[in-house]
Amino acid sequence: MKKVIEKKVYNTETATLIAEYWNGLGEDDFMYCEEYLYRTRKGSYFLRGSGGPLTKYSESNENQTWGISTIIPISKEEAYEWLEANDKTEAIEEYFSNDIDEA
Repeated sequence: MKKVIEKKVYNTETATLIAEYWNGLGEDDFMYCEEYLYRTRKGSYFLRGSGGPLTKYSESNENQTWGISTIIPISKEEAYEWLEANDKTEAIEEYFSNDIDEA
């Protein structure tokens, strides 16, 4: 998937996949959600997300709501928070080793 946002190209085929999340539901479920965290060659982070009509990955008009797939640019701090929230310890250690300390 490729999308231009604020004059920057975000491309899942050329970026590095860092981690992924899936809530375990099938694509036909209204609460289905999956997210993939990527890092571009220039160091920007983004999520490629997909979801059903009852998730943040949805669009609607006056009569209907449907699921979508999209790309969302995020900051380095948001990428770290996403990894921590989704228990992606190995990815944190690999991509944010300079930002964490031993307890």
